[in-house]
Amino acid sequence: MQAMESIIHKYDHKRISLVEAGVTRHRSIFNGLKALAEDQPNSKLSKPEVVIIHDAVRPFVEEDVLFKVVTAAKEHGCSDHDLEFGTECLQLALKYSHTKAKLVEGSPDLWKVTYKRDLYAAESIIKEKISQEICVVMHTKEEKEHVGHLLEQVLKNELNHVKVTSKALCHAGSDFQQIILEQCYNFVCVNVMTPDFQESKKLLSMLEGSNLSILYPVVVVLVHFFDFKLVPLSQKMESLMWIKEFAKEVKKRNILLCGLLMNYSQDEQKLQESLREGAIIIAALVKERNSGLVGQLLIA
Repeated sequence: MQAMESIIHKYDHKRISLVEAGVTRHRSIFNGLKALAEDQPNSKLSKPEVVIIHDAVRPFVEEDVLFKVVTAAKEHGCSDHDLEFGTECLQLALKYSHTKAKLVEGSPDLWKVTYKRDLYAAESIIKEKISQEICVVMHTKEEKEHVGHLLEQVLKNELNHVKVTSKALCHAGSDFQQIILEQCYNFVCVNVMTPDFQESKKLLSMLEGSNLSILYPVVVVLVHFFDFKLVPLSQKMESLMWIKEFAKEVKKRNILLCGLLMNYSQDEQKLQESLREGAIIIAALVKERNSGLVGQLLIA
């Protein structure tokens, strides 16, 4: 109970009530049903019309599956033809409730996490799900902001299975609240020919202040465009070493930060090559979410 209470507190859940478990799974279910009964003393829970019982070892149940189950429970109860694949729960329902049951098809992800090897598969599914959207963040005050739009377009071309959007930092308030609500876990913050990272730090502060990174790590790539011919690479890297220490701080909030230096060449072909290489690096950072690369300065 103490462990569950700490989890509820950590993830700021509001609509959860705890009930002591029984010695078996079915006794635990019975205890939960008793707690839902309206005649229980000191109970703050109202008696529901439908109760869904779900085992936590199948962590990837989607909301639409729950909706289908509730709808079937309210509308059906007279279907025999699906029961040839009868499960334990179906057989219990038939035996004790004297009603026919409706079998609702679930998603392919509803397999049990039973063995240690299953955790790796589960981690892979989570990474895949939270890597489906990238937000490119740009400074609208920069004269050469079109380079950020070029990077956005290359990302769209290279990652056709990923949703790529762009936002301006000057509209960070309302726009980013919406992005956070939509649960985008990947941000590419673009700086062009400027050493000013105050706006980028503003974005990181907003992410730290939100609860977005409580559940899954948020990847932030600070992209800095500059002309390799005009500014020595070593000099530019030295001026950006603050990223290393800053990344350690935001990592405590489950934000994975790294830097990416890209060549803002006047040669169109070289610029396109740098953009493509940068897109590949960004895709790898988003997909792998490797904490070992936190604070590193990568070069495209």
